[in-house]
This record gives sequence, C-alpha cells and structure tokens, in this order.
Amino acid sequence: MNWIVTKMKWIMLVAGVLTCTMFYAAIAPQSALLSNFGATLDGPLAELIVRNWGALIGLMGVMLIYGAFDPPSRPLALTIAGISKLIFIGLVLAQGNRYLGYQAGTAVVVDLVMVALFVLYLIGLRRTRGSIR
Repeated sequence: MNWIVTKMKWIMLVAGVLTCTMFYAAIAPQSALLSNFGATLDGPLAELIVRNWGALIGLMGVMLIYGAFDPPSRPLALTIAGISKLIFIGLVLAQGNRYLGYQAGTAVVVDLVMVALFVLYLIGLRRTRGSIR
C-alpha cells in the first residue's frame, strides 16, 4: 500500500486524463452516448443534459489532475471523484448487462480500479499520519 502513497501523483494524473476524456460528451453528445451506451437521446433537453454530464465528469478529471499537483487537496479530490465514479458504476450495474458491451462496461472496470486505488491511498495516508502522531 505504501507504493500507492508514493506514486499517487502519477495515479491521479492518469486517472484525471482518462476522466477528462468525457469532455467529449460535452462536444459531441450523440456520438458519446452511442459509443458509451449503444443508444442516443433526441431533443434539445437531451443535448443539454448530456453536454452537462460530460462537462461535470470532465471537471472531475480536472480536479484529479489538480490534486496530483496539490497534495493537501488530494483527499477531497479523491473522495469526491471516487463517490462520483461509484454512483456511475452502481447505475450502470443496476441495468444488468445492458450497457456492459459498450464503452460503459470498460469505464466500469477502469473506474473500479481507480476507486480501489483511491481508497487504498486514503487508508495508507491515514495510517501514515497516524504513525507520525
């Protein structure tokens, strides 16, 4: 677990860049929906919601990148991004296998790995701080 604490900057950079790829949904919402879920939504409200969704996820990536360079902000960035990823994972898995054959399935696996690394870092950080006192 100690290696995660020492390498968290790089883990967060990779996680942040991968998460920032969802800015794609803010730029091309229909293409992003089709590649991620195999379906699209029609209408101006759908465009608005999907663009907002993509921007918010992209901002989670920016927050992870920021946290990579600002260690005091890491626990907050990892907690918020981790919770966001867990909500996405839960929502996709609640649909059964419906979306797992698309990029959403890949995102579930990658996000699970990220969340596991985030949790291990937070535990390791807590242990490190506890041993200093």
